[in-house]
Amino acid sequence: MRQVQLSDVEQRVYDAVAVLEARGQVPYPDLIAQEAGLTEEQLLAPLHQLTEKNLLHREDSPMAGLDFGPRFCARQMA
Repeated sequence: MRQVQLSDVEQRVYDAVAVLEARGQVPYPDLIAQEAGLTEEQLLAPLHQLTEKNLLHREDSPMAGLDFGPRFCARQMA
């Protein structure tokens, strides 16, 4: 299995999602940005790239009327 190469920013974002999940916090974009030390605007590209690389997956709110925005969950790196 080939190893996925990540940029420094992608690695920080992936690690931030994993840390939030380990703490039992929901990894919403604002919390991911705060944990990674980025603005929400700076977070958009790495979130998209990590999703394309199949390292994060986006989950939308399952409850109608209670949409707090998408959350991103980490997948294990190979």
